[in-house]
Amino acid sequence: MAIKDQKWRKESENIDNGKTSAYDKATIDYNWRKTDSLNIIDAKSIINKYGYPGYDLVGESGSNRFWTIVQHCDDDVKFQQQVLLLMSKQVKLKNASGKDFAYLQDRVLLSTNKKQLYGTQVRYNPTTKTAKPLPVQDSINVDKRRKAVGLTPLNEYLKIFDRN
Repeated sequence: MAIKDQKWRKESENIDNGKTSAYDKATIDYNWRKTDSLNIIDAKSIINKYGYPGYDLVGESGSNRFWTIVQHCDDDVKFQQQVLLLMSKQVKLKNASGKDFAYLQDRVLLSTNKKQLYGTQVRYNPTTKTAKPLPVQDSINVDKRRKAVGLTPLNEYLKIFDRN
């Protein structure tokens, strides 16, 4: 699931960055949508059968890959919220990633027209070649929240996106 998920995102990124791809944009977009729609069906099946797949069930890598799939289920925010609840229990047991939880939490908050907590979701400005976080609540304490889940300070994180 994760390999297919990333394949079409990487192909799209290649085209967006002027690199070559074996596929045209229409083919990439079609396969991206198709992969996401199939992955959400499989992800729901996994959640229904096992709950959130933590480290004890699928290892750290497998748990992270599952989280990646859920991150991309933006067309079903209720499902993402369900996973977030299940995932929070596993994070408390140290059986899932606090970092992954923070990314999903921010994504769900923004999808429900609320400000994010951790500043993980950003908008890149191609003119200035810099990234800025989408709205963050209580921005004064964002780095404290980020540190609590194992994320780097926000200013360091934003440098990853800068292309100056």
